[in-house]
Amino acid sequence: MLISGAGPVGLTLAIDLAWRGIDVTVVETRARAAPPEPKCNHVAARTMEIFRRLGLAEKVRNAGLPADYPHDIAYRTTFTGQELTRIPIPCRRDRFTMKDGPDCNWPTPEPPHRINQIFLEPILFEHAAAQPRIRIINRTSVEDVVVEDTSASVALRDLETGTVRHLSCRYLIGCDGARSVVRRAIGAELAGDAVVQRVQSTYIRAPDLLGRQHHEPAWGTGAINPRRAGMVYAIDGRERWLVHNYMKPGEGDFDSVDRDACIRTILGVGADFKYEIISREDWYGRRLIADKFRDRCAFIAGDAAHIWVPYAGYGMNAGIADAMNLSWLLAAHLNGWAPSGILDAYEAERWPITSQVSRFAMSHAEAEIRRRGAVPDEIEDAGSSGEIARREVGRLAYEINVQQYACAGLNFGTYYDRSPIIAYDGSEHPAYTMSSYTPSTVPGCRTPHLWCEDGNSLYDAMGPEFTLLRFEPAVDVAALELAARHRGVPLKVLDIERSNTAIFHGSGLVLSRPDQHVAWRGDSVPADPLALIDRVRGVASQGS
Repeated sequence: MLISGAGPVGLTLAIDLAWRGIDVTVVETRARAAPPEPKCNHVAARTMEIFRRLGLAEKVRNAGLPADYPHDIAYRTTFTGQELTRIPIPCRRDRFTMKDGPDCNWPTPEPPHRINQIFLEPILFEHAAAQPRIRIINRTSVEDVVVEDTSASVALRDLETGTVRHLSCRYLIGCDGARSVVRRAIGAELAGDAVVQRVQSTYIRAPDLLGRQHHEPAWGTGAINPRRAGMVYAIDGRERWLVHNYMKPGEGDFDSVDRDACIRTILGVGADFKYEIISREDWYGRRLIADKFRDRCAFIAGDAAHIWVPYAGYGMNAGIADAMNLSWLLAAHLNGWAPSGILDAYEAERWPITSQVSRFAMSHAEAEIRRRGAVPDEIEDAGSSGEIARREVGRLAYEINVQQYACAGLNFGTYYDRSPIIAYDGSEHPAYTMSSYTPSTVPGCRTPHLWCEDGNSLYDAMGPEFTLLRFEPAVDVAALELAARHRGVPLKVLDIERSNTAIFHGSGLVLSRPDQHVAWRGDSVPADPLALIDRVRGVASQGS
């Protein structure tokens, strides 16, 4: 197994594959200790659930901002100006005790965590590098990819010496970003909305900025005034910040806009304020999706497969969702209990949901862009007209943005509705929005989380592969267990206390997949349990 790219998506994929018993080689162009760009700032709850399963959640949650630094989102006239509204999000110290707030009390053992990629990625790398089944090759590029029916061949170029060696692999996965070599090799093309917005983004060091605020600090601070619109993210809670300047329609290219003047306007500081530019991270907001995610034995995931409008902080998290979907499918086949046909489910499941969810982000981006373009001139005035303007702009900013910063729907509401390896029962999947959803056992939905009678998470009690949740111990499931053993499919039966059945809408049995999505449900074992096992393990026909 060869993975091109050791960013968060490639590393998480490698870790999960190794956890499932698969040997993996990861190739990365950067040096071993080279820091990533400070792009992603948010680890979604679903990703934290994955990290929990892999034994990484605590380490990830203890990194990033100081324990008591608020994870709130504030909107102000400038970073140092008057506050218009605030979206409360607990600091990591209070993450499991704070109950009031738009992203509190979510049905998960692992709520979201705000941490920049510069802190997250080294944790993933260190963990991956320690796994005996994972080999990481740094300062090496993947070139000359040739994809065939049963293998792929690549040229690996050592970026220090220029030496080239050739390697064949059974499966190749491109987690190699927006300029993916693997995507080009499989003949996939990106389509969608090429430029939604342009953002002049600057990573700065400003030790004096924290003390210039007139309000409590926040993880993210939006600047709203008639001159510039921007967002400032706290990176370390002390001196490092990421400043997004949302460029206006009709402005020139990134370099033609006065970066220093824009930064000072967003921060609300004068010419005497000192800061240092660490790096420039300018980017285009796009919504682009590859027309296919696979060619025979080669796959793409993450930014190689889709480039998001970066709202809801979901780009990296969507890539990790790709990786977790693909990981268990590959491992099922390579471990011998599923035919190669199970791999057809990857594109069948991930492409539609990627398209659907990216449109949520696109719609939100459009609403936020409209808001930015209609800032009242009097918003910074001292009189009553200024107060009225600030109150109304604050209300609208909260209304629009609480959906992306507390996006339970994107975390838990997504479902697979056209998968060849899910046994559907004709029930309609519950609708969801960016911020809201309904827990459901309709096949294809995320298996709802609950806290067991012993206080532990259901997800901790479930097996690493398939788990049959039984809500009535008297229901005989021996025939389904026998069918699974006959096909070599790992299956754990887990009895759930009756008091917890309400959340599962009365289903007596729920078959949960290795990625915690519902594969089947019923009140009794089906008449042909072998056919069900064959369906969920990727056999096209219902027979053997």
